[in-house]
Amino acid sequence: MASTNPIARLANKVAIVTGGARGIGECIVRSFVEHGAKVVIADIRDDLGKSVCEDIGVGQVCFIHCDVAVESDIEHVVNATIAKYGKLDIMVNNAGIIDEPKLSILDNDKSDFERVIGVNLTGVFLGTKHAARVMIPNCNGSIITIASVASITGGCASHAYTSSKHGVVGLTKNAAAELGKYQIRVNCISPCVIPTVIACQFFNIDDTSSVYSNLKGKTLEAKDVANATLFLASDESGYISGHNMVVDGGYSVLNPTFGLFSWPPK
Repeated sequence: MASTNPIARLANKVAIVTGGARGIGECIVRSFVEHGAKVVIADIRDDLGKSVCEDIGVGQVCFIHCDVAVESDIEHVVNATIAKYGKLDIMVNNAGIIDEPKLSILDNDKSDFERVIGVNLTGVFLGTKHAARVMIPNCNGSIITIASVASITGGCASHAYTSSKHGVVGLTKNAAAELGKYQIRVNCISPCVIPTVIACQFFNIDDTSSVYSNLKGKTLEAKDVANATLFLASDESGYISGHNMVVDGGYSVLNPTFGLFSWPPK
């Protein structure tokens, strides 16, 4: 009789997921555990992170407090993972923030811009750096960053957020170019808007809101991003590196208000 359990695509692998206490990060954590990985949640939300661990089971996942913009925090998480599990196979740089939607650049403050860059770009740099530090000796690893459709388009997020996500793509390509000689793959994923807590606050919507999709009848969910992350983390994507995987249902290739394929039809 065929097994009803999913194939363990990450069996015997160890992963760190930053920002894994809620939203997309939590969904990635649960997907990874379901497919056989041991996962370390790195987040500043202690109560939520510990709650996820208790719900999943402390044998499969653990929580470590971490502010990704603080290098000593990232270094500690990576070192603690090695101490506990003996290796690190997968690093998911998921943690991110967004500033207020100030539509004029004249109203944007330097301090707010630097705060977003500090988490969304510098935090990814630190995560990539310290993951590479322990992956290089083993000549193995997959580093994945959750970017955004704002990494390839303009006008759908703030100046700071858009700049940070464009920067993430550049960092991904550069790191992939360097780390390939160590058989370390570096990729990123750029999803369209998902009604997570952070997105709902920014766009002033609720979690039941319908966000534009080019795929009729489909709505992007956190699980879709988790599935893409699972693929890039697994050996199935063994020859993919330096890639920005856009998960937007075709949103970024279509102007919905103009063209032969406008939707909804006039």
